[in-house]
Amino acid sequence: MKKENISILLTSEKLNIQTCYDFVQDSSCGGIALFVGTVRNLTKEKEVTQLDFSSYGPMAEKEMQKIAAQALEKFDILKIAIHHVEGELNIGDIPVIIAVSAPHRKAAFAACQFAIDTLKETVPIWKKEHFTDGEVWVNSTP
Repeated sequence: MKKENISILLTSEKLNIQTCYDFVQDSSCGGIALFVGTVRNLTKEKEVTQLDFSSYGPMAEKEMQKIAAQALEKFDILKIAIHHVEGELNIGDIPVIIAVSAPHRKAAFAACQFAIDTLKETVPIWKKEHFTDGEVWVNSTP
């Protein structure tokens, strides 16, 4: 596994799909899988007005790096990008992007799903949902 095959970003700036795509693109790969998480306007039939993401930065970045390394070991992929936002986001904004390139699509899809599922389970990033009638912390423990 080469560190130059991994891009990890935890930022308060807007995420860029093209940046992730450009990082993983390689002439040896026949498939690129992208997962783009977006802020939706409803959760359990309640109207969402915005989300707020907080993290324990150093540990979150370390866990994201670990997920990327595991994906490279577990799946036949070449590169992986895991980018996540901290701070307030509005409806339609992008809090997370996972991009994976592989010689074949099946590995790209599997690694992409593994990365987002594992991120949601293990990375210390917390989400507060704001509704028209209040707010609630979601997944308050990784």
